[in-house]
Amino acid sequence: MKDLEEKKTKIPACCSDHASDGEDWQADKDPETLEEAVLAGEKTCGCGSGKHKARTPEEQKALLTRLKRVEGQIRGIEKMVENNAYCPDILIQVSAATSALNSFNKVLLGCHIRGCVANDIRQGNDETIDELCSVLQKLMK
Repeated sequence: MKDLEEKKTKIPACCSDHASDGEDWQADKDPETLEEAVLAGEKTCGCGSGKHKARTPEEQKALLTRLKRVEGQIRGIEKMVENNAYCPDILIQVSAATSALNSFNKVLLGCHIRGCVANDIRQGNDETIDELCSVLQKLMK
């Protein structure tokens, strides 16, 4: 039972938004099913695919740097709204933040294709191609 309690307190990164909002990230699970899933280390929410990728320290740093830049831009936009800045000025900053997120997506997608997709194809897992096509369709909306 101690293992279960320890694992319950380690909310998966994909679920941290739910936890910070006060939502019960386990609410949709039957208690017995939840216990089995947590002990097995499985995801217990509906976020993401449940897959993980080990990134090199350099790759992780580059991605986090881009995200922190976007985060700073968003905070700046928030202050602009709080200070009643002129609408076009805010819109230009929102466009810059959107562009920065798009650049982040391009870098991450490139890493995904060169790493995950290439490795899966080499190992004969062609399902990853369908997954990539699906991701690209979502990104190009």
